[in-house]
Amino acid sequence: MNIDSIRNGVVLDHIKAGKSMEIYYNLKLNELDCSVAIIQNARSMRMGKKDIIKIDTPMEPNLDVLGYLDANITVNIIRDGVLIEKKHPEPPKKLINVVRCRNPRCITVTEEQLDAIFLLNASGAYRCAYCDTAIDRKG
Repeated sequence: MNIDSIRNGVVLDHIKAGKSMEIYYNLKLNELDCSVAIIQNARSMRMGKKDIIKIDTPMEPNLDVLGYLDANITVNIIRDGVLIEKKHPEPPKKLINVVRCRNPRCITVTEEQLDAIFLLNASGAYRCAYCDTAIDRKG
């Protein structure tokens, strides 16, 4: 298989195998007017299998979303065909409007205009800032 290199854009590498479509939709890559290549189950010496997403336009992906979904991702920024920067997202201390609270009595369920805010606690779990309901961490 041959996927062309990109001149200006972003390569999301070291994605846990099978998570690329979740990342694709959470970053709203489907709304971009450019080429996006998704490579699934690529061989990796370090991970066994991995997914890769190549985005053929300059952009700043939401590192909070990436850190929540898979903190092992490497974000490679490409300009003029050269890697100029590598970023490693970390699990964010605060998630805003990335996930919704699953507690049916939470105020964010009845008042949809409120931001869904989750805070990372010391044990690594995210809890709703309004009702303290925990959500499972994805990454």
